[in-house]
Amino acid sequence: MRNPFFYVLLLVLVVLDAWLLANPNLIGRVGVFLFEYDYISTFPRALGTVAGVTAVALLLGGAARRFFKRPIAIIILAMLTIAGLIWLVQSVGQFTTGVYKLTGAGFKAGAMLLPGLVVLVFGKTFYDALTQNRGIR
Repeated sequence: MRNPFFYVLLLVLVVLDAWLLANPNLIGRVGVFLFEYDYISTFPRALGTVAGVTAVALLLGGAARRFFKRPIAIIILAMLTIAGLIWLVQSVGQFTTGVYKLTGAGFKAGAMLLPGLVVLVFGKTFYDALTQNRGIR
């Protein structure tokens, strides 16, 4: 962690995403209540959810770089990045059509930002594995 800028940016984006998810409009609040999305009903719960998902992504990426040889780690990180991109495209499609498009711009942005954070983490780890040899057996 020679340059902490990425982690500071990630922290700011996690807090922003949690705030966006915890503050939907009236239709979004009804949906959160009816479908029992308790994990995003308040800011602390949303912060825990977003931070947990981001932490798991950081741990998976770090474990892939640490415990596998470089070519295998690159393949694993590429697959994780592609899986994150598929999740991002699916979220954008889901929250721009149907009933979800009525939940408010902030909530939709927060719902799309969460897979974006996962792609950001996996993408950075993948880029680091491609360009750096440190930390890989």
